Amino acid sequence: MITKYKYVFLIAVLAVFGLDFANAQEQKEEGKKDNEKLYRQLEFFNLRGTNAVDMAIGASLITGDFPQPEADIFFKIGYKRFITEQIGISFTYNKYNLAFNDAFHQGFMSFDLNLEYLISPYTSISPFIYGGYGYNADNDFETTGAKVQGGLVIEFVPFEKVGIKLFGEYNYVMSNEANPIIMEESNISFFRVGIGVNLYFGGGKKKEKLLEEVDTVIKSNYIK
Repeated sequence: MITKYKYVFLIAVLAVFGLDFANAQEQKEEGKKDNEKLYRQLEFFNLRGTNAVDMAIGASLITGDFPQPEADIFFKIGYKRFITEQIGISFTYNKYNLAFNDAFHQGFMSFDLNLEYLISPYTSISPFIYGGYGYNADNDFETTGAKVQGGLVIEFVPFEKVGIKLFGEYNYVMSNEANPIIMEESNISFFRVGIGVNLYFGGGKKKEKLLEEVDTVIKSNYIK
């Protein structure tokens, strides 16, 4: 009978130690996952930042039933702010020309507000997509119109805080029918493509906080 109780006691002790070991392993795995997440977030701040100056140059091309459309010069400059590592808001000033068939050649500008989504924020090469609303005008502000736009970008970060990008963008302008942008056309659409650079800055305090959290997790795992 005593032997039976010994076996029961031994099984109970082993069960307690087994549960404690399993719990310790689970906590260790959770700590490892927390560390991996923190290191990924740190990589974002190593590559990029919470703010960026956006500059680009390229070409614009009108679409639709216009005869012999011609590619013409386009450039932009703007500011970008990341809300999270993947989502950002940007505001840009764009200067561009539209031309076709030697019959039309005119300069325009637009002020664009976009919501951006960075698909892979923890790698040096990442695509991102964006879309938003803009205000379009000719050089003299005699003809204006609201517009919407959307685009796709491939960004490469060869150096810390410097991103080089290739992009393509579609624009649709909704002009006033009583004062059309181009002859009888009240609405027009065009493409803008180009190459540019994002100069990142900011995020130092967030990076320091992440480093402190990494250090805390490491010490916590060591104690366990």
